[in-house]
Amino acid sequence: MAENKTQATGASVAEFLAGVEHPVRRRDGLRLLELMSGITGEKPEMWGPTIVGFGRYHYKYETGREGDAAAVGFSPRKASLSLYGLTYGPGAAELLARLGKHRTGAGCLYVNTLEDVDEAVLTDLIRAGYRHITTELHSP
Repeated sequence: MAENKTQATGASVAEFLAGVEHPVRRRDGLRLLELMSGITGEKPEMWGPTIVGFGRYHYKYETGREGDAAAVGFSPRKASLSLYGLTYGPGAAELLARLGKHRTGAGCLYVNTLEDVDEAVLTDLIRAGYRHITTELHSP
């Protein structure tokens, strides 16, 4: 069975974020680092070359495929900020309706800049997404 492409790498989160070329993406990445670290209480780690993740969970599909993934995370990509783990939990639809300018797709939340969204609502989405993945779906 194929191995999961996106795995924790042990690379430096600080070095990755310092190397983000676009100044707004770098600034927003540093703010998301602060927000997600504070909300989750987790140490950030790199997943693949471009995703900063917080916390872990183990998944196993009916097909037998299984692996580990970050509970929540983000990537300051060229086109937009990609945020992971925030669109599935209870109440996510209501929060997304109040978030501000964004789009969703393939399990991701895309934001052009943090200035486009309500940070209090984003904080609630991070908290709810993290709790949903780590305690509601994957409780021991």
